Amino acid sequence: MKYETLIFDLDGTLLNTLEDLTDSVNYALRKCDFPERSIDEIRRFVGNGVRKLMERAVPDGISNDEYEKAYKLFEGHYAKNSRNKTGPYDGVIELLHEAKKRGYKMAIVSNKIDFAVQDLRKEFFSDVVYVAVGDSDDTENKPAPDMVYKAIRKLGADKETCVYIGDTDVDLETAKNSGMDCISVSWGFRLRSELEGYGAKMIADTPMEILDFI
Repeated sequence: MKYETLIFDLDGTLLNTLEDLTDSVNYALRKCDFPERSIDEIRRFVGNGVRKLMERAVPDGISNDEYEKAYKLFEGHYAKNSRNKTGPYDGVIELLHEAKKRGYKMAIVSNKIDFAVQDLRKEFFSDVVYVAVGDSDDTENKPAPDMVYKAIRKLGADKETCVYIGDTDVDLETAKNSGMDCISVSWGFRLRSELEGYGAKMIADTPMEILDFI
């Protein structure tokens, strides 16, 4: 077996979270009298965590005096509304169950706020994925390798037999920085052509195609 452990990104890879993220961003922007953002803008803004998402969504970013207020409004709203429209992409549950059946260890590593990562894992994947690592004060976010290494330690896995699976350029960088291969997925927040432009070598167009690479 080439790989024994699968490390998954969450947003855009396992779960379609785009509508709930957009709703919470726009709630915060409205409360601050800022112009709202389209779902396609939010798609481009995600990948580096929610602080960077809000920095990109708020006019003038962190230099705006109202940035911190907008971020707190987003955080509070998303904490209560992260599962309104969110759900697994078609085929994801089947993939995870098949991977578990074949004996793969699995974890989720996401730049999303840790409490949301834990809640979403429990809601959708509690019977197949037991380890999840989200944004916290003690670990540097992706594309730094810290979160991936934390997940590997929790799993008791060997880095040499891990593969990282994600949907953005940030995930490709994370895999590279972690010293592991990356399987990119084309159904998430970046187009296949964009992934190819970022240098992706393995691209799955459906969740079950991931099995062909591992």
